Amino acid sequence: MDEIDELETERRRLLALAYRMLGTVTDAEDAVQETYVRWYRLSDADRERIENPAAWLTRVASRICLDMLGSARARRERYVGDWLPEPLPGESAIAAVVPIDPLDRVTLDESVSLALMVVLESLTPAERVAFVLHDIFAVPFAEIAETVGRTPEATRQLASQARRRVRERRAGAASREQHDAVARAFAEATATGDLSALIALLDPNVVLRADGGGKVSAARRPVVGADRVARFLLGLPHLEATATIDPTLTPEGLAFLVTIDGRADSVISVDVTGERITEVYIVRNPDKLTLWR
Repeated sequence: MDEIDELETERRRLLALAYRMLGTVTDAEDAVQETYVRWYRLSDADRERIENPAAWLTRVASRICLDMLGSARARRERYVGDWLPEPLPGESAIAAVVPIDPLDRVTLDESVSLALMVVLESLTPAERVAFVLHDIFAVPFAEIAETVGRTPEATRQLASQARRRVRERRAGAASREQHDAVARAFAEATATGDLSALIALLDPNVVLRADGGGKVSAARRPVVGADRVARFLLGLPHLEATATIDPTLTPEGLAFLVTIDGRADSVISVDVTGERITEVYIVRNPDKLTLWR
């Protein structure tokens, strides 16, 4: 494999890494593009002196992501309505990065689930970078320390704090089989307009969040509570009579693609804890549906 092939293979891995850090494909692509700009700006002699180009690219991409996460917080304060990560189709190359150990595949699938990506949004930029690099991509703490500008021990603490928060927020998360069974029941209750059945599937404190980005209509604030969420969902078909809702596979399991006149309008996914739905996510921002067209 020549240098160009190696760099292209590494580009796919970097894109997968950057998406988990930034939450949208566009931002991830921008980060990776800037990484390669910096690589090609090096002189031939400087590139020759880099013993491990993959490690160099990972470190530079991660640093760029860290900087972007800092500025993203300010941008999201001005965002219209709720900001949600971009959902990925099941066949997305970003989700399909092959881990070293095939047994880790479930972990990698979970690492691009909308539910976990929402949790990652609650971390500090340094915590998120440390967690993604170490817990998902197995980068040693000594290398991560160079990226976040901390000692290896401080970096270990960052990852530990992030891991603890992730475990707390994801405690009791349903298995893939449980998730899909509840999602199918959710779809049936919604399609038939069965309010009682739908409420029974929802946690009493369920939260529905919608992301239209100010570009399309969407609930500006979270909808909270089983009765309110159920009534909101059952009212959606009346807003657009030509909409069709089809089950679709995502890395985290069964979700639902809403199309209008053959155009992707939104992706609806659910987070299941035990046998109840605790979160409903509706992504309508067209900028976050580019992979669904």
